[in-house]
Amino acid sequence: MFTVNGLPAHILLVHAVVVLLPLSALLLVLTAAWPAARRRLAGPNAILALCVVALVPLATSAGEWLERRVPDTDLVHEHAELGDTAIFYAIPIAALALVIWWRQREAAATTDASPNRRTLLAPRSVPVSVVVALVAGVVAAAGVYGTYRIGDSGSKAAWTGNFSTTSSDLGSHAPGN
Repeated sequence: MFTVNGLPAHILLVHAVVVLLPLSALLLVLTAAWPAARRRLAGPNAILALCVVALVPLATSAGEWLERRVPDTDLVHEHAELGDTAIFYAIPIAALALVIWWRQREAAATTDASPNRRTLLAPRSVPVSVVVALVAGVVAAAGVYGTYRIGDSGSKAAWTGNFSTTSSDLGSHAPGN
């Protein structure tokens, strides 16, 4: 389970998280601030955000498996510690994505035909919408920055001391050159 086609699964899973968590964060801000985007994208983003919440523990579990199979360095340890925080970025994004989706759902259900329908999350309240948008912006920014920090530490752990800054010119010695 922790290898895919001979590669550590962490390497593959982490790329999904690195792409999908910031994408969900961007969609969170869009759906919180822009009603047209909210109508179209709130549901799909809620699903995406929940998928990211499911992917993060898979990536961290695969990372812990990989951590036991690479040299123990400070960079690997730092990356593992930061990687454990990814779930704390994914969960708030997913929670707010669900709130925004639910508010959109309630707003669509409270039409002129049923103006007195009871709602839980004040879908037509401008002050509530502003607060949700501001919180979404903060949570999204934290999620993108956290993802960057985790990914940067992983890149450093994987590549520091494992490449040369000068070219070996191997390409110029290939047949036909």
